Amino acid sequence: MRCPNCGAEIPVYKNPVPTVDIIIETGGGIVLIKRKNPPHGWALPGGFVDYGESYEAAAVREAREETGLDVHLVRQFHTYSDPDRDPRQHTASTVFIATARGRPKG
Repeated sequence: MRCPNCGAEIPVYKNPVPTVDIIIETGGGIVLIKRKNPPHGWALPGGFVDYGESYEAAAVREAREETGLDVHLVRQFHTYSDPDRDPRQHTASTVFIATARGRPKG
């Protein structure tokens, strides 16, 4: 790939893709979602961090999109980055612990 202005070669990096997962604690347990896309099954709510978005903002957004809950992030729990963790691509997933009131959608 080359710069359209000066013609210099632009390095192309193949980096892990940042994602977030959220452990949402409610009065009686944690919230799980049923995945619509492969790999199917039960999972923590979460998803990709958008360009220009903080990990914290992504966690709040993904929790709302996937569960309908407005969450309060309590703390960052851990980051998982094993290259073989996600069969689709190499991700680096930061997990947050959060609280929420109410019932999740669905």
